[in-house]
Amino acid sequence: MLLVLNLPLVGLWVQILKIPMLYLYAGILVFATIGTYGISRSVFDLALLYGIGVLGFFMRRSDFPTSPVVIGMILGPFAEQQFRRAMTISQGDLSVFISRPISAALLLLALLAIMLPALMHLRRQRRQYPVDAD
Repeated sequence: MLLVLNLPLVGLWVQILKIPMLYLYAGILVFATIGTYGISRSVFDLALLYGIGVLGFFMRRSDFPTSPVVIGMILGPFAEQQFRRAMTISQGDLSVFISRPISAALLLLALLAIMLPALMHLRRQRRQYPVDAD
């Protein structure tokens, strides 16, 4: 269905790509503002929109990868719901996450995935700048 819809509109999409980024960002900001305020009529939601926009600007400026953030936004509520369910079943006992071998192994793998890049970076720095012991 997307193929049928997009083939006749290829020329339009090419014209959109020719719009300067400054105007494109300004239009997106205007439509996001109107949409956010139109849905909730809340100034707090507008402030949240602009705050997240500023955060995204600085993340893009410092070459922060976008895909983990998007995955976190999509999977975050599901993970939180499952965490609450596990806490309800275990009556608030956190040891449920390490008492089973599969969950303990998954937590260990997640910890390694978080810690390993930092440890490798430190190891590279020590090799590059060795400390002289006098």
